[in-house]
Amino acid sequence: MRLLERMRKEWFMVGIVVAIVGAKLEPSFGVNGGPLKPEITVSYIAVATIFFNSGLSLKTEELTSALVHLKLHLFIQIFTLAFFPATIWLFLQLLSITSINEWLLKGLQTVGCMPPPVSSAVILTKAVGGNEAAAIFNSAFGSFLGIVITPLLLLLFLGSSSSVPFTSIFSQLFMTVVVPLIIGQIVRRYIKDWLERKKPPFGAVSSSVLLMIIYTTFCDTFSSPHIDLDKLSLVLIMFIIVSIQLSFMLLTFIFSTRNNSGFTPADTVAIMFCSTHKSLTLGIPMLKIVFAGHEHLSLISVPLLIYHPAQILLGSVLVPTIKSWMVSRQKGVKLTRPTV
Repeated sequence: MRLLERMRKEWFMVGIVVAIVGAKLEPSFGVNGGPLKPEITVSYIAVATIFFNSGLSLKTEELTSALVHLKLHLFIQIFTLAFFPATIWLFLQLLSITSINEWLLKGLQTVGCMPPPVSSAVILTKAVGGNEAAAIFNSAFGSFLGIVITPLLLLLFLGSSSSVPFTSIFSQLFMTVVVPLIIGQIVRRYIKDWLERKKPPFGAVSSSVLLMIIYTTFCDTFSSPHIDLDKLSLVLIMFIIVSIQLSFMLLTFIFSTRNNSGFTPADTVAIMFCSTHKSLTLGIPMLKIVFAGHEHLSLISVPLLIYHPAQILLGSVLVPTIKSWMVSRQKGVKLTRPTV
C-alpha cells in the first residue's frame, strides 16, 4: 500500500512538470475561450469534482474518537490558520525590499493562508507512529475551516477584493466547494460498505483533475506577453520555502515538547506535520476562484506548487529521525513511571 502511495506521489510530481511544459508548448488549447473551455470545465466542473471526491472519501466516523483532544486541536488550527499566515506577512515586509519577483512573494503569502492537506500530514504521522487519529481530525477539520477562512485570509493579506467581488467569490466557493463536499458525504453514507470493499482510487482521480487545473492556469500565463520571471527569484523562493518548513517544524517541536505542554510524543508528531503542511488540492482551486482572471495567477500559484512536493520530500527524509526520537521518548516515559 505504501509503495502504491509513493508511486502515485512520484507520478503526480512528474505530472506537474508535464502539465507546465505542455502549457508552455501549446498554451492556446487551455486558455479561456480555447478548445478546453476552462472557464466552464475547470472553474466549475473540475473544482466541484475534486470536492465531491473529497466528501466521498472522507471517513468522518474516524474523526469522532479524536474530538476530546481539544487543546491539541486548538494548537494546530491556531498555528495553521492564524500564526502561520501572520508570520509570513511580517517576513514578507522584509523581503519586499529585495529584488524577488513581487508576485512570487504574494504567492508565498497565499501558501501561509492555506489549510492543512487531507493526505500527506496523515500519511507521514502514520509512518512515524504518531497520533494518527489527531492527524486525521485536524487535516479534515482544517480543510473544512479553510473553505471559509482561507478566502478571508487571502482577501485580508492580498486585498484581492478590489478586483474580485467578495459576494461572487463566496457564492462560487459555496456552489463548487461546499455543496459538492456535502453531497459527497451524503452519498458516502449510503455506499460506505461498497467503498470499503472496492477502495476506489480517490487520490488518482483528484490528482488527475488537479493536473488539468494546473495546466490551464499556466496556459493563461504563457499566452500572456507580460510575464517575466527571473531564475534567481525562483531559486530564492525555493530556498525560502524549505527554510520556512524547517523553521516552523522546529518551532512546533519546541512548543509541543515543553514540560507544561501536556502533549505526548505521539501528539508532537501529529502537531509537527499538521501545523506545517499546506493543501495543494484545496489551494489551487481556491486561488483559481479568488484570483479568477488575474494575469499573474500562475506566478502566484508557483510557491504553492513548490511547497507541496517540498513538504512531502522533507517529511519523508525526516521520518526516521522523528521516529527514533519518539520511540526513545516513549521508552523514557515508561522507565520513569513508578511501579504499583
